[in-house]
Amino acid sequence: MLPFLLVHLADRLGIFNLFRYITFRAGGAIMTALLIAFIAGPSMINWLRARQGKGQPIRTDGPQRHIIEKQGTPTMGGLLILVSSVGATLLWADITNLYVWMILFVTLSFGLLGFADDYL
Repeated sequence: MLPFLLVHLADRLGIFNLFRYITFRAGGAIMTALLIAFIAGPSMINWLRARQGKGQPIRTDGPQRHIIEKQGTPTMGGLLILVSSVGATLLWADITNLYVWMILFVTLSFGLLGFADDYL
């Protein structure tokens, strides 16, 4: 969305010409996704812990340290990855490109499949 909005200003101010370069937009998307994950991550993890109680079930036939260290780990952690990546994509990608929407659809479909798996 940012390239769509700001590339028209490149005729007036040359710095906005950067939004035409995919490398600049990719770097901006990476930094935005990282920032979203760092800001929303702790509160989302605490929210998931509060909702799930015991957290992820731990198998007793696995390594002994998993029983101690992984106890209480919430499931659905991919939700944080989905929120940050989809948010950064919608902000920095060329939203007029059909391939962007196809990739978002596939990503969200796999996220929905992962949500169903973790929920069950």
